[in-house]
Amino acid sequence: MILIDPPTWPGHGKLWSHLVSDVSFEELHAFAVLLGAPAKGFERDHYDIPAQWYDEALRLGARPVGSKELVARLTAAGLRRRKATS
Repeated sequence: MILIDPPTWPGHGKLWSHLVSDVSFEELHAFAVLLGAPAKGFERDHYDIPAQWYDEALRLGARPVGSKELVARLTAAGLRRRKATS
């Protein structure tokens, strides 16, 4: 299932959502193509989606969830990829 959290994450003068799959990266990448998200928007285990695309992601079938649920579902699916620590 494709999940998206609310666009509350600031960056580059915009607000952003995180788009993930709790099934596979293949499902996530296919949905991102459908949405029109550029490949450069993919970071480790999610796509950063600008707030103005949020409604379109929902229209295409993404399920809205809170940020904590999004991370929990991603982790439970074994798809969570944390930043490397130095």
